[in-house]
Amino acid sequence: MPDDTRARRLSGTGPALILGLVLVLATVLLTALPDDDREGGRTCTARTVRDWDPDTSLTGEFARYGDDATRTDDWTGGDGTHSVRLPDGRVLWLFSDTYLGPVYAPPNPVGESVTWRDVSAPLVRNSAVVMSPSGRLEATLPAPVFPDPAPQQWRWPVAARVEPRSPGSAEQAVRVLLWTRTAGQSPWIYGVPTATEVATLSLPDLRLEGITTVLDQGSVADPARRVLFGTTAVDAGDWTYVFGGTDAQAASRPTSHAYVARVPRGRLGQPGAWEYWDGSRWAVRGRPAAVLGNGEDKGVGSAFTVVRDGRTYVLFTMAAGTEGLTTVTAYWACSPTGPWHGPTRGFSPPLPDVGVAAYNPQAHEAAGDGRLVLSYDVNWLDANGTTAQLNITRNVTLYRPRFVSLRLAAP
Repeated sequence: MPDDTRARRLSGTGPALILGLVLVLATVLLTALPDDDREGGRTCTARTVRDWDPDTSLTGEFARYGDDATRTDDWTGGDGTHSVRLPDGRVLWLFSDTYLGPVYAPPNPVGESVTWRDVSAPLVRNSAVVMSPSGRLEATLPAPVFPDPAPQQWRWPVAARVEPRSPGSAEQAVRVLLWTRTAGQSPWIYGVPTATEVATLSLPDLRLEGITTVLDQGSVADPARRVLFGTTAVDAGDWTYVFGGTDAQAASRPTSHAYVARVPRGRLGQPGAWEYWDGSRWAVRGRPAAVLGNGEDKGVGSAFTVVRDGRTYVLFTMAAGTEGLTTVTAYWACSPTGPWHGPTRGFSPPLPDVGVAAYNPQAHEAAGDGRLVLSYDVNWLDANGTTAQLNITRNVTLYRPRFVSLRLAAP
C-alpha cells in the first residue's frame, strides 16, 4: 500500500478511534468513582418537605419525664438534642446544657398556670437520657456524662454511632462526637469553638471509657473560621460523612458555612482515618473548604442535620436572617460535597410562647412509615442571659425539645 494511501486511511479512522477510547476510559473512571462522592447519582432527584405535623407523642413523652419530680438528679430540660439507637433497642438521647433537680406544679411564683423550677436548679453542660425500646424515657445517666476538659471549657455532645470496638471486632461501643468550647466574651456568649473530639461509651452499661481529640482548632486565630464537626452524620456505602460548621452566626453574621469530612464506617474514633473535603478532593490534612454558605442568604445555622432520602442528601437548618428564629428550611444535593440546591420551601413549627425561638433541627430514627422525625430546640429569645434563665425557670416548657413528623417528596 502506498504511504500516502495509508496516511489517508489513518487520518480518517484515527479521530474516531481516539474518541472511542476516550469515551471508554471516561466511563471506566466514572464507574470507579463512588456515586456518593460526586454530583449526579443515578437516581438523585430534588427533595422538599411535602407535609409535616407536630409529633405530640414524642414531645409529650419528654414533658412527662421532665415534669416527674420523684427524682432530683434527673433531666428536666435541655437543648442540643441528638439520639442513637442501641443494639438492644433502647435509644440514647444526648443533650448539651441541661437542667437537673426537681420541678414544681403550677402555679409558678408569678401566678402562671405552668410547671416551674427554682432559679437555683443545677445546670450541667451535658446529659444523656435512656429510652426503652417501647418509647418510654426511663433514666438519666449520672451527669455530666462528659467531664470538662479544663477550667472554663466544656463539652457538648452531638452526633453518635454504634460501631465495632475495633475494626473487625464483634464487640460494639458507642462513639459520641463532642464539641469542646471555651468561655469567651461577646459575641462568643456560647463559647469559643475549640476542638472536635470522640468519646467512647461501653455497651450495654454506657460507661465512659475515653475521649480522643479528632481536630484541634486552637491554632486557628479567628474563632469565626474554626470548624467543629459532628452536628450530623450520614452513612452511605463504605463511609460515614460527618458534617460540621463555623459559628459565624455568633459573630453577628446572617449565616454560617457547612463543611464535610468522611471516615470509613466503623472508625470514627480513629483521628488518622478522617478525611476532609478541601474543595477539590478528600485530604487527611489541610484546611477544610465550605460546601454550603455565602454569608448572606444561603447557609446554615450553627447546628443543622442531614439525611439521605434514596440517593438524595437533604439538609435541614434554620432559615437565614430573622426567619431563622422560627422557620426551618432545607437544601438538597446528590453528593455530601454538593453542590447544594436551595433553600427550598420552609415551615414554621409550633412554639410554646411568644418571645421564644427555635433552633438546632435534628433528624431521628423514624418508625419506618416513610416519615421523618425532626426535633427542634426552643429557648427564650434574649441577649441577656439572666433574663433568659429567669424565663426558662418560671416555665420549664420553654427549654425542652419539640418534635415534628414530615414527609419528603419531589417539588
